[in-house]
Amino acid sequence: MNTLVNAKNLTLFDLDGTLIPTDSDHAFGGFMVDIGWANGEEWRRRNDEFYAQYQAGQLDLPAYIDFATSVWRSRPLAEAHAARERFMAEVMLPEIQPQALELVRQHQQAGDLVAIVTATNEFVTTPIAAAFGVEHLIAVQLQRDEQGRYTGAIQGVPSFQAGKISRVRDWLAGLGRQWSDFERVTFYSDSMNDLPLLDLVSHPVATNPTPALAELASARAWTTLKLFA
Repeated sequence: MNTLVNAKNLTLFDLDGTLIPTDSDHAFGGFMVDIGWANGEEWRRRNDEFYAQYQAGQLDLPAYIDFATSVWRSRPLAEAHAARERFMAEVMLPEIQPQALELVRQHQQAGDLVAIVTATNEFVTTPIAAAFGVEHLIAVQLQRDEQGRYTGAIQGVPSFQAGKISRVRDWLAGLGRQWSDFERVTFYSDSMNDLPLLDLVSHPVATNPTPALAELASARAWTTLKLFA
């Protein structure tokens, strides 16, 4: 069966804090400091400031993307990819827990159309999605110049807050599908930043929710799931 054409159910996963118990974007910034590519404590302080903005629902995403990519985008792409491979091996793979892998597999084995929908950029998240065995990744796209170099700008609509809805809609359209084709649409997320998409789907699941989302999920009788201790 071609699940792209025939899947009855759609399952969407946020990534950071939902499928992994950390924030991959923030962690990648810390890794840039650890390997000496970023300016030590000053970089870490600014990285932490942006992360606090995100948690408060006030992230200036274009400014953050410019900041976060600045440390690696001027380097030869092969060097950047090698650093990302080290980041995956040393930082990310230890964070991917069996129960999260099993949750994804359950939906895949049930025949669902599955995607990861994240506000973290595609450079950081592509190998993480691959580690989960998820073919479809909807992440913040990074603009490139005519030589293929990353510019520090966002390409198109970022998959952040309400932008996740339009990005998922466009992705489905590319597969010849639309929301109304599915009997059940499930979205797993930990964050109030994802409230627009959580409100839209038929089955929102507050997963490892922040206190604010946990309170809202309780009030709305949404399913709550704690994947991590």
